[in-house]
Amino acid sequence: MVVSYENYIYIYKLVIRKKMGGVMLILLLCLTMLGVRAEDPYLFFNWNVTYGTLSPLGVPQQVILINDKFPGPDINSTSNNNLVVNVFNNLNEPFLLTWSGIQQRKNSWQEGMPGTNCPIPPGTNHTYHFQVKDQIGSFLYYPSTAMHRAGGAFGGLHINSRLLIPVPYADPEDDYTVIVNDWYTKGHKALRDMLDSGRTLGRPDGVLINGKNAKGDGKDEPLFTMKPDKTYKYRICNAGLKSTINFRIQGHPMKLVEMEGSHVVQNIYESLDVHVGQCMAVLVTANQPPKDYYMVASTRFLKTVLTGKGIIRYTNGKGPASPELPEPPVGWAWSLNQFRSFRWNLTASAARPNPQGSYHYGSINITRTIKLVNTASNVGGKLRYAINGVSHINPETPLKLAEYYGIADKVFKYDTIPDEPPAKIGEIVTQPNVLNMTFRNFVEIIFENPEKSMQSWHLDGYAFFAVAIEPGTWTPEKRTHYNLLDAVSRTTVQVFPKSWAAIFLTFDNAGMWNIRSELWERTYLGQQLYASVLSPARSLRDEYNLPDNALLCGLVKDSPKPPPYSV
Repeated sequence: MVVSYENYIYIYKLVIRKKMGGVMLILLLCLTMLGVRAEDPYLFFNWNVTYGTLSPLGVPQQVILINDKFPGPDINSTSNNNLVVNVFNNLNEPFLLTWSGIQQRKNSWQEGMPGTNCPIPPGTNHTYHFQVKDQIGSFLYYPSTAMHRAGGAFGGLHINSRLLIPVPYADPEDDYTVIVNDWYTKGHKALRDMLDSGRTLGRPDGVLINGKNAKGDGKDEPLFTMKPDKTYKYRICNAGLKSTINFRIQGHPMKLVEMEGSHVVQNIYESLDVHVGQCMAVLVTANQPPKDYYMVASTRFLKTVLTGKGIIRYTNGKGPASPELPEPPVGWAWSLNQFRSFRWNLTASAARPNPQGSYHYGSINITRTIKLVNTASNVGGKLRYAINGVSHINPETPLKLAEYYGIADKVFKYDTIPDEPPAKIGEIVTQPNVLNMTFRNFVEIIFENPEKSMQSWHLDGYAFFAVAIEPGTWTPEKRTHYNLLDAVSRTTVQVFPKSWAAIFLTFDNAGMWNIRSELWERTYLGQQLYASVLSPARSLRDEYNLPDNALLCGLVKDSPKPPPYSV
């Protein structure tokens, strides 16, 4: 017998309210004495991944659908839920999904990256099973294989707070997902061929909001509806390939409340820059004259601004949206200042029943500093992107499997890059890029961007504190500029042209974790690495065993499983 967390809460509330007093109290005590296990609830999903033909920008093209949806279906969960996602790959290529921002505690087996998992072969299925342990917030899932992300199969993944954990704002009338992304009219295979031939993707062809772009001809169906005087939650995520997106709503300011798993100080914004891979949640109140309004998403930091639109309709609306769109900001100094306005809400409860500010990251001694510098160059006449001079390639045997089976030396070398890159990085080397991290060390990572383009970085398996972003090059003296009190704990960080960003985190989650550019052209061409975090105890206390249903490939395809970890 299994009693869910919600059932315990229900019984507890009945006892407290004395509606069934002693009877329920005795029942609760009996269940406890009988050893009944309160297991967190399970959510089950069957996803059918297929090709389809749509015209997001008016040109028919092949896209990737999940259950015939573009974007894919939302996952709406609650802290500590167990998610079981059965993915049927009906494409003609191997396929993987990754769950960006989900920490996968002790469980990098479910990460869904080529360095941790064998891809799902065409015509077969694979079941992901993971727990959204001690997390809340707004996140994304998307394909991690080839250039499939350019075809779709991305969507929102929400984690709501449990019933007894207070949230620092009133329940909204409804909770909406807004997926914004740049888009190419070429299919994902054509884009991959371009990169394989040594060319760049070039400028995108347009911007989509939930897979569409309103034409403004009076015939557009609304993406969302709002009742007058009600407040709504919009979770905005950038699932694009390369473009920062500025998001705004005609006549409606937005109150920022959450960012990638952290409650934030609730400032009001007319528009928000959402960098690639980032998510944030805002509250919007329907307090304007009842009619249609445009939500607007436009590219930033490109020579030509591309804009996408979507309709929000008041339920009692009596008129079309105004054709006059709110103007986007100009330049990246504006965006940098907006980043500096984001602050962790130190008085809010987190996923566990403790204040967010109870973790004093600013007073912990740094045990290691790693500087990661992104570069672009030609290798054999073809474009490659690199970190500290190494352009990552995925071996046929996933790195985590090689490590688990004890054959890492046959697949990759550890620490192929130094923590401090040379002042002048020479020719790019292509090979697996793996850093060996000491379990539970508190580490400072510097992302330095000497290029003229924007960068957006993501780290799997963790949330980190984004303590600073500044122009120029980093030196140890710049630590005096760090925010050591209320930097937001998040999973992505942007780096502006010829600038740097600094993050803090404790590598306390054993596994193999990807650090990558969220600009997928760069990821595909090598701007990524893996952090190997091994627990010396090799214990189930720190890391789960290889799942029974794990796909095997490469050098371990027909190998017997190693002895399992024990407690």
